[in-house]
Amino acid sequence: MAGRIASLKLLPTKGHCLTQSVTERNRTGGDDGEQVDPQTRRELVVALRARYAASSRIEKARILDEFTSISGYHRKSATRILNGSSELPEGVRRRPRPRLYVEAVRQALIVLWEASDRICGKRLKALLPVLLPALERNGHLKLAPAIRARLADISTASIDRLLQQVRSTIPSRRRKPGSHRTTP
Repeated sequence: MAGRIASLKLLPTKGHCLTQSVTERNRTGGDDGEQVDPQTRRELVVALRARYAASSRIEKARILDEFTSISGYHRKSATRILNGSSELPEGVRRRPRPRLYVEAVRQALIVLWEASDRICGKRLKALLPVLLPALERNGHLKLAPAIRARLADISTASIDRLLQQVRSTIPSRRRKPGSHRTTP
């Protein structure tokens, strides 16, 4: 099963090599610039590596032309992959970023948001330098210095992101158009 290619689009048609098949499909309007999916690309590499290693220089050039036209890889990258000196890229795997704001910051932000009558993040950010000391002074809020520093440095986008879950549970209190007018 390792020597088979999953996609019938990659197999040569009418006795042509892969390059001629791909070129013909592009001329006739087939494929429409489709990208080869990563799984098919890996299967193609497995199928071509052995053939590439056993080929002469001229055959290697032809195999390389076929592989680059199908896979979309740059020629030098394709030679490294087919030689086996470079692994086939599996896609970008990013490590998740560590959380900057802990749950205590979120809970303090919710208290501040409720105290400010649920205003938007942009206005809450501007109100924080006034609201935070007032709530602490009146005994409604007591924060550790580290949490207080985080709240002072928080951006409006982070405020909106941290309050998103709380906002989704609260029913909307939007008015109907024209309901703010009084009728005579």
